[in-house]
Amino acid sequence: MSYSVAAWLAASLRRTASQSWSPALPPVTVLKPLCGAERTLYDSLRSFCTQTYPSFQIVFGAHAPDDPAIAVVHRLQREFPELDLQISVNTAQHGSSGKVSNLINMLPLARHDYLVVADSDIRVAPEYLAKIVPPLLDPEVGIVTCPYRGIPPPGPWGKLGAAFINDWFMPSVYFSAMLGSRAFAFGATIAVRREVLTHIGDFRPIVDQLADDYRLGELTRRIGLRTVLSDAVVETAVAERTFTELVHHGLRWLRTIRAVRPLGYAFAFISFGLVPATVGTLLAADAKSAEFMLAVTASARLLLHFASRPAASALLELWVLPVCDLLVFVLWCWGFVTSRVRWRDVLYRVARDGSAHRILETLSYRGPPCADEPEH
Repeated sequence: MSYSVAAWLAASLRRTASQSWSPALPPVTVLKPLCGAERTLYDSLRSFCTQTYPSFQIVFGAHAPDDPAIAVVHRLQREFPELDLQISVNTAQHGSSGKVSNLINMLPLARHDYLVVADSDIRVAPEYLAKIVPPLLDPEVGIVTCPYRGIPPPGPWGKLGAAFINDWFMPSVYFSAMLGSRAFAFGATIAVRREVLTHIGDFRPIVDQLADDYRLGELTRRIGLRTVLSDAVVETAVAERTFTELVHHGLRWLRTIRAVRPLGYAFAFISFGLVPATVGTLLAADAKSAEFMLAVTASARLLLHFASRPAASALLELWVLPVCDLLVFVLWCWGFVTSRVRWRDVLYRVARDGSAHRILETLSYRGPPCADEPEH
């Protein structure tokens, strides 16, 4: 009960929080690794081209010369001829992560010393760069990262995938941040100074990591630098259109959390809202007290649900509350007994150190995954 109430309060406080920084705005290079023509790719990439920021460069990266995402970049180059839009097409593979290999290949094209890495399916507001870059002017800050909101495709599975982000994962991040934790970094946005990136060995130390975003933040904290959670909230396009895709993504998500924070993963059951509250009610000796706590938990979950989406959508999607909580709980249990995850039709074994190793017997292998959905 107490967690659900606290998570709702933490999410509410984050929405009213505001950060104030120096107006100095240094030139920035945005690194955008690509892989395929995703559902919202043009709109997502275009949102980075319409920034109210004085000087920025965008470097797009593709692994394969025939990647259809390249055509989208060419369209943007024609649409915004005044912008510095570069593209790297490089088949060099440096490790198991295609996304990080892409970043390594793209880095030589980056002209500026302030760098922003963002996944290809992220859509941002025009003031995005103006919000996330200024904290890096503080030499004690290592990275800046952003919370994000899931935008579902039509259909029930996409709505559940978005609820996984909006109703469970991000509130847990806000709750941890409210308690003072900054042990996170999200592929939705990682802003870093080049000197810091060089100090930790560029992107190469994370090229085999499943949670490459988290590990990058961890490396900067190890050298004594702080992580800032920006008040800029970005959007990510949820891709799941089938139950199988939803399960594979959710399991990879949870298995990633287990790899980087095993103790936190073990205690994550308190964050599953209705499931532990219902089980506690069924097992409680004092039925009235247990029913009261269940009612409070359900009320907090409803508030969190309505806070994360428009009221009309929230009413139509009430069914996602119990289904999402139950599904997360089942996948959490499954995450304890499997070390395998599927990532863009490739099967991997996740080692104790969080590195991902391709299982050679995978039948549908089409090369390493070249860009990732936000890992959590």
